[in-house]
Amino acid sequence: MIIVTGGAGFIGSNLVKGLNDAGINDIIIVDNLAHTQKYLNLNRLKFSDYIDKFDFLNRLPNLKNVEMILHQGACSATTELDANYLIKNNYEYSKTLFHYCQDEEIPFVYASSASVYGNGDNGFSEKPECEYPLNGYAFSKFIFDNYIRKNVDFKKPHSQVVGLRYFNVYGYQENHKGSMASVPFHFFNQANENGEIKVFEGSENFLRDFIFVDDVVKVVMFFIESRKSGIFNCGTGVERSFMDMAKIFSMQYGNCNIKIIPFPDHLKGKYQAYTKADLSNLRGVGYSEEFTSLENGMEKYLLRLKNSNGFF
Repeated sequence: MIIVTGGAGFIGSNLVKGLNDAGINDIIIVDNLAHTQKYLNLNRLKFSDYIDKFDFLNRLPNLKNVEMILHQGACSATTELDANYLIKNNYEYSKTLFHYCQDEEIPFVYASSASVYGNGDNGFSEKPECEYPLNGYAFSKFIFDNYIRKNVDFKKPHSQVVGLRYFNVYGYQENHKGSMASVPFHFFNQANENGEIKVFEGSENFLRDFIFVDDVVKVVMFFIESRKSGIFNCGTGVERSFMDMAKIFSMQYGNCNIKIIPFPDHLKGKYQAYTKADLSNLRGVGYSEEFTSLENGMEKYLLRLKNSNGFF
């Protein structure tokens, strides 16, 4: 049995779909549906049970035959200002799961974030000297990565531990994320509303490493099979601008104008202007798959948005 925390969320539900496609259906999904519509993400998935996030830690010691925990659950809002909540939700909860997995010798694959690099002034390699988080969410991921480093000998781990630093992920099943959904999702809704999409002033200079969610699933499946340990970047190693993304979307959608809007004050000083994953460590442990181009990924995503509003 595999446990997927955050399994009703964006990346989590895509991982469950990837497991299903590999013939794995004995899955427990852990999440907090609350007032969201994340339950829609579960409609086409196969799983054995659903456990609420707040009940899960109490029930965990009594669960039998746990083979692996894919820990994707977190508050992922980079605009969340309650640092205490972020520490409790993203850091303390993760520590509890990590120690359970170590005690029971269960592989533990968790979601980190490229946001730990901040502005990336010193590059985007998985090294402490490159890391300088600029918001509470990034800090919560940063301190958990450091906790793992202090408690795991990656050269000879007690049991598998993998942290994946997701770069800018886009793709299916992110409707519930609201303002935190990827740019293509917002473009689609804007274009449907009035045939116009919006980009921030200076977007031609904002370069990001955009990774299609299918590629994220492939990376996770690689670690499930390989049993390698470590903290790894999960991006494409290619940087593209938000203006590139707007032009690609405009062409693929058809009859869609691009409108430049002012850069919001609340994001100033907290917005990564450039990201590009260093894939040396990922390639070094044997991951050889090519990554989906921005053009192809957006084409696949747009087709699903048109056919099923982005759901499976």
